[in-house]
Parts: sequence; structure tokens; C-alpha cells
Amino acid sequence: MADRQGDKAEGIRVVAQHKRARFDYTVEETLEAGLELFGSEVKGLRHGSANLTDSYAVPRGNELYLLNARIGPYGSPGPFSPDPTRSRRLLLHRAEIDRWSAKVRERGYSIIPLMLYFKRGRAKVQLGLCLGKTHEDRRASIRERESRREIERALRRG
Repeated sequence: MADRQGDKAEGIRVVAQHKRARFDYTVEETLEAGLELFGSEVKGLRHGSANLTDSYAVPRGNELYLLNARIGPYGSPGPFSPDPTRSRRLLLHRAEIDRWSAKVRERGYSIIPLMLYFKRGRAKVQLGLCLGKTHEDRRASIRERESRREIERALRRG
């Protein structure tokens, strides 16, 4: 996604993506949030050591926290380096936190991080308000993807 022309002009550098998120979940809405990080975590992100697999966000009180996102330390971990999978506070406006927290509590939505990136030098995470797909939904997604591939192959052949 970082290779699109609009992203380069905006200064976006993708660090990590959650590739299975769009397969396992139906993404209803997306939102950009900042991350509260330590200095060594920012260096680790710039170095590219991040993994969003099995990570999610949860509301706690009046704040949203990102859980299970692995951001490795820069260099070798020292005795005072933070836990790579610690919970990190997400920086959002109060109205956005309240609206998404209400949807998570009432309707069974999940907040899943889709992408971790730098935008104008700041670490950002793209969050998705998601509903879990059933087995039939996943099979339909596979069927749709296969039919799209066949159509493109036929168009390329002439």
C-alpha cells in the first residue's frame, strides 16, 4: 500500500500489515489512531520489527488499548526494555472512543488493527471495526477471489 502515488505524497511508510484480518473479518469502518510508545519501541518500528497477528483493541474506561501487538526492541533487549507485547494506549478523540466502545459492547463488533505505519514521522495504526466471518462467508470470499482471477486471466489472454 505504501507504493501508491497518493501515499508517497502523504509520507506514509508501512511497517506491518494484518493480512488475514480482511479474510477473517468483515471490515465495516476504518479509523486512524496514534500510538503511545516508548523511544526504544519507535526505533524498533523504524527498524521494521512489528507483528499485528492476533492483536486487537479493547475499551478500558474512557480509553482504547491495543493488545498483543508485538513491537520488538531496537537492538538487543536490555534489562529495562519494555515487554514487546505490552498493552499500548491508542490516541483518539473522545467522541471516536465513545462511539466505537458502544458498538463493541452492544453489537458484538471487534476492533482489529489492519496496518501499522509512519505518517509524517508519527507512528499510526489503522483500526477496523469488524464483524467476524462465518465459515460460509469465508468460502464465499474465496469463491469471489477465484472468479475475479479467472476474469482477469481471460481479459489478459484477449
